[in-house]
Amino acid sequence: MPTVLRTVLTLSILLLNFQLCAAQEKVRVGWAAVAAAHTPLWVALEKGLFAKQGLIPEAIFFGAGPPAMQALVAGDLDMVVTSAPNVVNPRLGGADVVMLLSIVPTFIDHIISAPSVTSVEQLKGKSGSVNRAGSITEMGLRLALRRLGIEPERDVKIVSVGGNPERLASIARGITQFTILDEPFIKEAERLGFRDLVNLATLKIPLHVNGVVTREATIKARRPMVARFVRAITEALYLVRADKEAAKAAIAKYTRLSDPDGLERTYRNHSAVLLDVPYADPVGIKTLLDDMAPKNPKAAAADPKSFVDASFVQEMEASGFIKQLLKK
Repeated sequence: MPTVLRTVLTLSILLLNFQLCAAQEKVRVGWAAVAAAHTPLWVALEKGLFAKQGLIPEAIFFGAGPPAMQALVAGDLDMVVTSAPNVVNPRLGGADVVMLLSIVPTFIDHIISAPSVTSVEQLKGKSGSVNRAGSITEMGLRLALRRLGIEPERDVKIVSVGGNPERLASIARGITQFTILDEPFIKEAERLGFRDLVNLATLKIPLHVNGVVTREATIKARRPMVARFVRAITEALYLVRADKEAAKAAIAKYTRLSDPDGLERTYRNHSAVLLDVPYADPVGIKTLLDDMAPKNPKAAAADPKSFVDASFVQEMEASGFIKQLLKK
């Protein structure tokens, strides 16, 4: 090949690569817990679904939701994958945060009890452990207890001890008699002889345990980027169910869980609640507002619809994007 032609070809390839890189848009996404509720995010990262949508993701781990939301409000993040309380509390305080898509639309933890506690009624007078006051575990336990006929402020004592390992340790040491756990810790609790008392998923309490959150200012300034991000996560939701092994591999990588049975149970527990059309239903916000209303006038007066933006899922439905995923 002549030198001039080779040079032109090389320059053309370099220019094409530059243009492709320039077309890729960076997005900074925060996630807040080493829990399998983040599996769709992990699958999107591992399977290149963001790149497929023209995005270069920078995924940043935070130990909890509130710090991630602070970074979002400060402009240090573009998106956060987190729960409804981390949307409601900042927005009631004046922040312009909204949930775009629901990943886990209900509680999927289990109430685990000491072997001597054989019924829900026997929880009365006992102590239960949660992560911390105001956390999604504390809210899930309180709401579940009410559904089961137990008044959490009167009939039981709820104490904050930390994450899943600490909560399991609290009943193992007899500090508390019941707790709320997710897989794979439910399996470990059963192995130690504790009782799987209630599966919260069976109560069907509407509350977004995990979802995609951004700011209204980000939507206004970078709507195409936000739309592509939502499309990537939506495809990941379908891939989690369509490719079990890929989903389990992502769970194993990010949680460092290697036990095959634990992985299977964790996958099954989370994939069972994923939505075909992942609207962030305002009902999943209203549950939280109603719980806060007696002590918070702003929550009592708030419109649940103002905390969500359904337009991105509506656009995916109208364009046929979701229908195409269902056909795969």
